[in-house]
Amino acid sequence: MINIPKPLLYVSAFSTVIGGAYLFKESITGKSYKIRTSAANKIIIITGANTGIGKEAARLLAIKNATVIMACRDLDKCEKSRTELALQSRNKRLYCRKCDLSSQESIKEFANTFKKEFNKLDVLVNNAGVMRCKKSTTKDGIETHLGVNHIGHFLLTNLLLDYLKKSAPSRVINITTRQHKSSQINKTDLNSDTSYDEETAYNQSKLANLMFTAKLADVLKDTGVTVNAVYPGICTTDLSRHLPYYNSVTRFIIKPLAWLFMKSPSKGSQTIVHASIDPELENVTGQFLSNFEEVSMPIQVKDKKTVDWLWKVSEKWTKLEEEKK
Repeated sequence: MINIPKPLLYVSAFSTVIGGAYLFKESITGKSYKIRTSAANKIIIITGANTGIGKEAARLLAIKNATVIMACRDLDKCEKSRTELALQSRNKRLYCRKCDLSSQESIKEFANTFKKEFNKLDVLVNNAGVMRCKKSTTKDGIETHLGVNHIGHFLLTNLLLDYLKKSAPSRVINITTRQHKSSQINKTDLNSDTSYDEETAYNQSKLANLMFTAKLADVLKDTGVTVNAVYPGICTTDLSRHLPYYNSVTRFIIKPLAWLFMKSPSKGSQTIVHASIDPELENVTGQFLSNFEEVSMPIQVKDKKTVDWLWKVSEKWTKLEEEKK
């Protein structure tokens, strides 16, 4: 009988547990996307590309030879991530550019700078966002969830529409969630001036992303520019940094469990890459994609009056008509 040393047995048991955990995680967090399509000669903007699923999408698209503009609020963090991604992908065509979605002035400066540097835009990925933060407003006085997650991307997209149109076929990808059963657009208190709840404000902003997707797809019909929303799944990213458990004692229990059941940023980013470059989606527009498949839009998006109302308010709050003159 072979006498195996106890330390070796412990190491073997630990390795088995870890290996099993990884296999379990892979089995429940969805399939992976086999990226066969090249992104060579494509110019792609990704907001919030210095961390999380935005960073992973930038990495995968850079590997596929795309030119990626990383539109980020914090340029120091962006440059650190850009250097890392350039080394991993062996692609030097990654660029950091300042774009603070809580500032309409910053968004306008980003759009103007982009137009001076590049002559086309193939894909715009509206990824950056905030979740469950304390009550605050953007530099333009808009509630932060609505201002960053919706209004900021609404303005950015509209400022770049001329480039998207002349680059057609081109695509707009809006990142959102699927938790919309109780979500609504509060017409009487859209800016949460009267009352504020972190979850309600976040849900409203993500429902607004879907309404924006549906309306913009209709506006851009027959232009060659497609607009789709993507739900990447529940991922382990810094987006959850404002949740109650994130900085509490319970994080030592919850975070390992979250890691086991939640998608990695890499896997979460794959539906974004699929929506950005897959040839099968070239003529697909106004859809909601999850795990590489089309899913139903929530019933609220079928309320055309509210969708149109939100668009008009968004135009007013961004002074979009003045920008077009």
